[in-house]
Amino acid sequence: MTVRKLATTVAAGAMIAAGMTAPAVAEADFSGKTIEWVIPFSETGGSAKWANFFAPLLSEELPGNPTVVVKFMPGAGSTKGANWFQEQEHDDGTLLFGTSGSTQFPYLLGDPRVRYEYSDWVPVMASGTGGVAYLNPEDGAKFDGSANNLKDIDFIYGSQGATRLDLVPLLAWQMLGMNVEPVFGIKGRGDGRLMFERGEATIDYQTSSAYLGASADLVANGQAVAMMTWGALDDDGNIVRDPTFPDIPTFKEVCEATDGCETSGEAWDAWKAFFIAGFPVQKIGFLPAGTPDDIRMAYEQAFDAVRSRDDFAEIASARVGKYPVFVGEGAAKATKEGTTVSPEAKAFVTNWLQEAYGVSLK
Repeated sequence: MTVRKLATTVAAGAMIAAGMTAPAVAEADFSGKTIEWVIPFSETGGSAKWANFFAPLLSEELPGNPTVVVKFMPGAGSTKGANWFQEQEHDDGTLLFGTSGSTQFPYLLGDPRVRYEYSDWVPVMASGTGGVAYLNPEDGAKFDGSANNLKDIDFIYGSQGATRLDLVPLLAWQMLGMNVEPVFGIKGRGDGRLMFERGEATIDYQTSSAYLGASADLVANGQAVAMMTWGALDDDGNIVRDPTFPDIPTFKEVCEATDGCETSGEAWDAWKAFFIAGFPVQKIGFLPAGTPDDIRMAYEQAFDAVRSRDDFAEIASARVGKYPVFVGEGAAKATKEGTTVSPEAKAFVTNWLQEAYGVSLK
């Protein structure tokens, strides 16, 4: 199911459900309270920019206008924070947790370090994003819309880990025949960008919010050259240009222009499956297990009010990009979409991780 079809299906179901059972106004009141929105990454990456964008808007819409503070708990590519959140119990609605594709992928792959279960948590908002890969100026000058002139270059890339969201660019670059050596262990994609800025890395990618917030300036100033986006999905599930970056070609386009890269077969099917799991439904806001309905509904109604603002499309496009925001039942369905891949895709990626990086998930 594509994101747009998911949105249409969810909207219809939500209208029916609301007419039958949902009260008009949630009873929760957060007056005088402080809500901690915990992000399991460093404060320099896309998830930080995403949460910092939504936090003040959420504060305006929640009953009682509480203070919403974004806090960071980086470690193990977000697994540390997710394992911590799994142990949290509902108290008074003052804890919100934000995940990313780098939290979803270890879960999807059966990483033994994962001690969290998405189905235990209460999703109240989910949003999509995109991603942009870029090169240093010297190598970018050789980029002609294909990777044909980049195959003899040894690239360095700062990575959170091969089982994180980074597997999407790492697999894409390998499919293009590029030699990209990841330096594993950074705490967030913002740290990867800093490596690139210092010249310690020669290739990088950022999710849309982080690219808009910092990397786009590098490109504008001639310090980087945009290579490709991962794209977006149309109504038929085809990869098309990212609406936030319509002038940048997609990986699919670059692959089609590159000798030896195929947009069909096992590698392509696996890449696309993990792209879909990691980007169209990429960032999700959760309340702890056991959260009462009045608290859940207060958050759902608040996020719905945020996305319904007259100026939301304008301010979001400049900070987090032009992507759908799912709320309530829509967030629940989107979460299921983002935490499911086929056995075939999982098997391919598991084998590739072992062969390419010696990463065993057994």
